[in-house]
Amino acid sequence: MRIPNIIGLVRRLIWLAILAFALLVLFAWLKPGREDMPWTPLSLSDPIGMSTGRKVARLTGDRDGCIALLETSGLEFDALEPQGNDQCRVEDAVRLDGGQELLAMTPRSVAPSCPVMIGMLIWQNQVVQQHAQEIFGQRVARIETLGSFSCRRMYGRSEGAWSEHATADAIDIGAFVLEDGTRISVLGDWADESDVGESEKARFLRQVRDGACDLFSTVLSPEYNAAHADHFHFDMADRGEMGWRACR
Repeated sequence: MRIPNIIGLVRRLIWLAILAFALLVLFAWLKPGREDMPWTPLSLSDPIGMSTGRKVARLTGDRDGCIALLETSGLEFDALEPQGNDQCRVEDAVRLDGGQELLAMTPRSVAPSCPVMIGMLIWQNQVVQQHAQEIFGQRVARIETLGSFSCRRMYGRSEGAWSEHATADAIDIGAFVLEDGTRISVLGDWADESDVGESEKARFLRQVRDGACDLFSTVLSPEYNAAHADHFHFDMADRGEMGWRACR
């Protein structure tokens, strides 16, 4: 009886060695950077990688860690005191302080959660400005938001799941204004996919929407439903390392 057991053990060890070798080859082929590794700390200077969005979402519930990271950005901001109760408890809201170009978000009174603010910062610098330069040859001077905190359930229903807006873990984006004053609005410039190639504004909106999907847990656009005809919805719902992500 001992010989078959030994043979079985040897076979398992051989298969484990083959699997380990295959994983090593795959790892070497992919050559992931630190931004792709789920166990490395998030750095605002890293490019967007496979794990960036989940690292930002993990900051939900880590108020001190998130604010410490935001302080490395150079942004001037106010960390607001926790407020609200129950499902509408906001623990980590932050608000931009004064005029600055590091994050061209208006109105200045909007106060999303710290993870959302970090997501917005990375998205503007690595997605929005890049595509604005490529398509229009100039930067975005202002990102117009439609608010963050709203103590309500999803779609304003009287029952059902609570919206991420209830904890300020979401933000709605309505338009972008270029340096020359050109305004690009979700309501006015979004186009059907077949017409995107004919409009620079529509192409820009598609690209910045797609780029947001690598950062935020949920990204909803006019392509999702009529309720989002005039804005993008971004949120940082923390659904765990293997949690689902929505991009529509």
